[in-house]
Amino acid sequence: MAGDRKDPYKVYNFELEIGGKRAGFQECSGLDSSQDPIEYREGNEKTLTVRKLPGLVKYSNISLKYGITEDTSLWEWLTKAVTGKVERVDGTISLLDDTGASKLKWKFKAGWPTKWTGATFNATSNEVAIETLEIAHEGIEKG
Repeated sequence: MAGDRKDPYKVYNFELEIGGKRAGFQECSGLDSSQDPIEYREGNEKTLTVRKLPGLVKYSNISLKYGITEDTSLWEWLTKAVTGKVERVDGTISLLDDTGASKLKWKFKAGWPTKWTGATFNATSNEVAIETLEIAHEGIEKG
């Protein structure tokens, strides 16, 4: 039936809230985690295979790309971290539908800026100047 159809959400409508401030970005990536197995075997085991135990969970850095504006709040946050005054903040990445309503959220905890990449300038280009900021964090929850 036509009424049962559930179309997937599109990737172009999203917003971020970082430390209580909402912001728009051109691109957001790095929403992933992995858990490496620990191989273990005792010498008196009858089988000739190793057991695999769950190891530590690792999260990739969240990478944000954005057009340069007069807003310096992300630069100031980065500067604090670079000078040894790391300010950890929680944040939310929201996937929006075509009407702008939030449908899914990914919440990261204890994030701080770990890498910044400035824009590439080119006198013959006709593009927006884009910066990239990577945020290290201690976990993601989907809600």
